[in-house]
Amino acid sequence: MKYPMTKQGAEALEAELKHLKSVLRPQITQAIAEARELGDLKENAEYHAAREQQGMVEARVRDIEGRLGNAQIIDVTSIPPTGKVIFGTTVEIVNVDTDESVTYQIVGDDEADIKIGKISVSSPIARALIGKEVGDVAVVKTPAGVVEYEIVEVSHK
Repeated sequence: MKYPMTKQGAEALEAELKHLKSVLRPQITQAIAEARELGDLKENAEYHAAREQQGMVEARVRDIEGRLGNAQIIDVTSIPPTGKVIFGTTVEIVNVDTDESVTYQIVGDDEADIKIGKISVSSPIARALIGKEVGDVAVVKTPAGVVEYEIVEVSHK
């Protein structure tokens, strides 16, 4: 099964993967070699720390490769804007009751980070917004009750 991912999200993972393979792997290999030279490996804390770090780096490499292998990369900037909310679009919404305005980009689960305005496509807000267009009102069921948001702007950034 393929999972949606923005082009920016894929590029960020590819950059991290390159860093892990070209910078961290050689550093860890060097640290292991230096620790081996210190002698008895059973009681060598530097050796065990380097091996543990190597295991974490290799696990992250496999994780990223798996995510990229299962990703359906969507470049929203190459899709002609229709005013509809789709995966990857940036949406400005206004709370109908409070007039509070927020802007979110709808991204894949792995990319979501509410602190920088990126919400998961599977979040309740995103599910309520997808398919709607500017001027529509989306009804979101939250733990605090039902919240209505009017869609003010949809952009393909």
